[in-house]
Amino acid sequence: MIIVDDVHKRYQTEHGPGQWVLKGVSFTIPNNLSVGLVGRNGAGKSTLLRLIGGVDNPSKGTIQRYCRVSWPMGFGGGLQAGLTGRQNAKFVCRIHGREDDIEDRLAFIQDFAEIGEAFDRPVKTYSSGMRSRLQFGLSLAFDFDVYISDEVTAAGDAAFKEKANKAFKNLSEKASIIMVSHGEGTLRQFCEAGIWLNNGKAHWFDDINDALKAYRDSLPK
Repeated sequence: MIIVDDVHKRYQTEHGPGQWVLKGVSFTIPNNLSVGLVGRNGAGKSTLLRLIGGVDNPSKGTIQRYCRVSWPMGFGGGLQAGLTGRQNAKFVCRIHGREDDIEDRLAFIQDFAEIGEAFDRPVKTYSSGMRSRLQFGLSLAFDFDVYISDEVTAAGDAAFKEKANKAFKNLSEKASIIMVSHGEGTLRQFCEAGIWLNNGKAHWFDDINDALKAYRDSLPK
């Protein structure tokens, strides 16, 4: 279970505090329920994913996680730019206490990411797509109760997208997913419930189709 309680978020700018991205967002995600986030560009979907995944903190409010939550797949942060992909992967394995089978996990991550020799080059030389692939492989290498995805199935060529979709299908059979995707078909495929973000507020829908309809109805005619 994940409880988001009265969460506000804004970022500092060179002129002081910026506008509120999220304003008083509250909802509870039950166990074993996959949720899709929908809303216009700039509505705060990726921001909310980062907050839920713990890679960013609310300006106000709390997020309680009563389950193992992954970092956001597709999120380019969290990697040490000066280290290689392999060194980053080793570091993550050690954080998760996986010293006993580290080589097997590294092999899995390298194979899934499909970045070839770049796995042994500094992450600062990666494209955004390569970083996303590495993050995706890292997330899949560990068992979480909830996986968080930010447009990860859009990264890469057609073959990698198909590979990512198959991985998501396997995940959905054993864990929950919280995801952002501009593809309505992807959201319907993997999510039961939906959250529509609009004007800094979050609107919960038990059916992803109702969330998608609310979003579509909000668009200019």
